[in-house]
Amino acid sequence: MQNFNLIAFRKTLIALAIGAVSHSAAAAESSTKAEETMVVQATEGSDFQPGSDQLVPAFLDGQIAHGGRMGMLGEQNAMDVPFNVIGYTSKLVKDQQAKTIADVVRNDASVQAVQGYGNFAETYKIRGFQLDGDDMTMGGLAGVVPRQVMDTQMLERVEIFKGANGLLNGAASSGVGGVINLEPKRAEDTPTASVGVDYTSDSQVGGTLDLGRRFGDDNQFGARVNLVDREGETAIDGDKRRTTMASLGLDYRGDRLRTSLDLGYQKKTFHGGEMGVNISGVDFIPDVPDTRENYSQTWGYSNIESEFGMAKAEYDLTRNWTTYAAFGGQHSHEVGTYSAPKLINEQGDATVGRLDTNRIIDAWSGMGGLRGNFNTGPISHRVNVGYAAQIRSDATAWRMSANNPTTNIYDNNGVAKPDNAYFGGDYYDPLTTSRSRTQGWLLSDTLGFFDDQVLLTAAARHQKVVVRNYSNATGHEDTTSRYTESRWTPTYGIVYKPWKEISLYANHTEALQPGDNAPTGALNYGESMGILHSKQNEVGVKMDYQRVGGSLALFEIKKPSALLNSSNMYVLDGEQRNRGIELNVFGEPMLGLRLNGSTTWLDPEMTKTAGGANDGNDAIGVSRFYMVLGGEYDIKPIEGLTATAKVNHTGSQYADAANSKKLDSYTTLDLGVRYRMRVNADQNDMVWRVGVDNVTNEKYWSGVESYGTYIFQGEPRTVKVSMSYDF
Repeated sequence: MQNFNLIAFRKTLIALAIGAVSHSAAAAESSTKAEETMVVQATEGSDFQPGSDQLVPAFLDGQIAHGGRMGMLGEQNAMDVPFNVIGYTSKLVKDQQAKTIADVVRNDASVQAVQGYGNFAETYKIRGFQLDGDDMTMGGLAGVVPRQVMDTQMLERVEIFKGANGLLNGAASSGVGGVINLEPKRAEDTPTASVGVDYTSDSQVGGTLDLGRRFGDDNQFGARVNLVDREGETAIDGDKRRTTMASLGLDYRGDRLRTSLDLGYQKKTFHGGEMGVNISGVDFIPDVPDTRENYSQTWGYSNIESEFGMAKAEYDLTRNWTTYAAFGGQHSHEVGTYSAPKLINEQGDATVGRLDTNRIIDAWSGMGGLRGNFNTGPISHRVNVGYAAQIRSDATAWRMSANNPTTNIYDNNGVAKPDNAYFGGDYYDPLTTSRSRTQGWLLSDTLGFFDDQVLLTAAARHQKVVVRNYSNATGHEDTTSRYTESRWTPTYGIVYKPWKEISLYANHTEALQPGDNAPTGALNYGESMGILHSKQNEVGVKMDYQRVGGSLALFEIKKPSALLNSSNMYVLDGEQRNRGIELNVFGEPMLGLRLNGSTTWLDPEMTKTAGGANDGNDAIGVSRFYMVLGGEYDIKPIEGLTATAKVNHTGSQYADAANSKKLDSYTTLDLGVRYRMRVNADQNDMVWRVGVDNVTNEKYWSGVESYGTYIFQGEPRTVKVSMSYDF
């Protein structure tokens, strides 16, 4: 994607924001704001259209949606599909002062946020398998989400699909255990005009603007603008961050045609932040440093700038048949100097290296298809035929130090930045280092029996993957690591509804991802492992009693992995098998008390390892038990006052394949309060929110990435204060 004129883009956003403010202010003067109403989940007779871009209605107070997007199959109510999917809304994001996706997924025990491999990226583990932040989708499209860390300001939904998802999203570099989809905000029928300010300890201050309005005789045109700027030092000494984000969402909804256009710009800057501790050279886990102490260097930084966008359209050919199409992409530029301490001994001594990276990523993706409903006698059919493709290119250059000075993770006085000794490519003008293309057809049919009391889904996706790698020094293709492969991935599942409030389900689905290249030292060095083919089986039950909803799932996922065999060949002979139980319950069991709780039990077993040496051991960085319990209570008789609390627990987890290094379990407690008040004659809303994360200031290692190289320290006690004013 070509880098469009950023100055012109900002001017356009400012002009639209001014126009939206004036329209919204006029609307506020002419009518008083309606009292806040409770949003109830869709029931029989609702106008929600499964498979479309229309969002699943939010459950009860509007924080959780029992359903979400399933790739090209569109938005689906969880009770009607044989898969596990849940959505978290912009109301939850605002009420919890969640600033990135990692803050949102802390509400679900099936998902854990982990920092990236020696950088500041947010990555995730779903059902014990890694999902890279770059592999999240937006509106069901891959290759659109900004690189590494995504702000929440422009998002209406954060939706989590749990399980293998090759049918829905094709081949991706990660995401065997699930995928996260992001839905942008749309203009609502009631004009939106909200400004906000926020403070996060130690000295981060930010401001936000959210403007939306519909136009036309039937409100058919909509515009939504979101802006955020936030910067300052975190609760960790010397860790400074800045976020600048601007987005514009336009949409049209006619009788038969619905279209949308989303454009966005985001820049994330990290200076002096913690990137983890490298434990690859030691056989122990170090004691946890003080929560506010910073063991990284002030000269370490990362600047990530992304421009992104997507366009979508749906057209009703007839009452029962709709054609759809979407196209989007992103251009990201990452420049950084990364420096994580590499531990030497139990006293905390460590060497400090340096890696400079200049990386440019361009991605385009699109999809289109036809969906419809028809009957064959007493059997109903919901069919979908679609095609999707993604093209991605990566240009990377780097330089690295050799003679690394010594520091101490418990007493870091800072060291001078070492000189670079190794170079990969032209750092100031990187050449293309990889290109990839994925493409394929999707065919699905959901058959309904006995007035849709039984729903049987049969589907398949044909996926072709083309990968080409190039030398960053010469630009010449590396023929040993190129490959072109294609594969069918079948999926089938069944839903049985013995009662309206209960759904029993089962599924078999699969996942595809490109394999690694053989490492240095292997006889087949550089050779690609082709496509990794993972398989999942799952059974479960879901409930929806309008006031309380939830699900219980049992699953098994088998993922192949590569290893060095006895002949020193890198081959696909390894396997990790994750078996688990997920329990999720949410709702308002009594008026004024809202709960969201989930637990996950996992058996993350490595079933095939090199020479059988680690067979039966737990996979790296996966705990056997996770738990989240969150609640809100409206304090009477003070109208508008609500107390909040959330407990997160993570069990112990191993940091190496031999299971000789283990991170301790930990529990954190978050507390907060918010107060909604009416101001002025128009009864506009002003909401104050105060929260404290990790109230007890627990010291803990929060996790380890999948290779067992870096462990990461948990966040210290953090105070968050914000005020939003809707006018």
